[in-house]
Amino acid sequence: MKKHIPNTITCLNLVCGCISIMTSLKGNVETAAMWIIAAAILDFLDGFSARMLKVSSPIGKELDSLSDVVSFGVAPAMIVFVWLSRCFYEMPAIFHESILRWLPYTLFLIPALSAVRLAKFNMDERQHTNFIGLPTPANALFLAFIPYAAERVPFLNNFWVVWVFAIVFAILLVSEINMISLKFKSLEFKGENIVRYVILGVGIILFIIFRWSSFPIIILIYLLTCLIYHAIIKYQTL
Repeated sequence: MKKHIPNTITCLNLVCGCISIMTSLKGNVETAAMWIIAAAILDFLDGFSARMLKVSSPIGKELDSLSDVVSFGVAPAMIVFVWLSRCFYEMPAIFHESILRWLPYTLFLIPALSAVRLAKFNMDERQHTNFIGLPTPANALFLAFIPYAAERVPFLNNFWVVWVFAIVFAILLVSEINMISLKFKSLEFKGENIVRYVILGVGIILFIIFRWSSFPIIILIYLLTCLIYHAIIKYQTL
């Protein structure tokens, strides 16, 4: 019986992603983002439960990737699609009948590249401890909470700003950038753990101050911190 627990949790992750998509289609992008939070928690719990129960199966790995494509690929893409469509219709009317009206559909590059990123992760022996490319949950949290952040950062109501962010972050999914995993193997305050503590500490502080609108800022800090850290490591090895 216990061997089915992690896969059941993974399926619940998928269900949360589907609910997020349906909520976006109804226009409630803020609630849709919350379902992605639920999916992210379940995504953590399925791996945690598998390790605690000491169970694993080939189907579990594949099921996890398929669920993540929906919850962290399609679902955030739908949120940004709906948000970008709102931003588009606030632009001058001359744009509404132009070819630019098709531009939001390019956002479905996000689930496509999320699928590529997850397939690479399953096969890439370099990603057992850290990541190569932006993790799909991080990308999903950045994109899904843009509508919240827009309340505090007005330029996130701008069509072009949001579109550029979405496309750039989609490309980062399949980039060769080294990204630090936030999973601790020990609690020692040294090496990469220092970076993990800094990211988590800053993230907690920002969440306390800005609540749900903090996620895009936290993910940007995570990305920049990883870039700076690996640039320093590379410079030291020269």
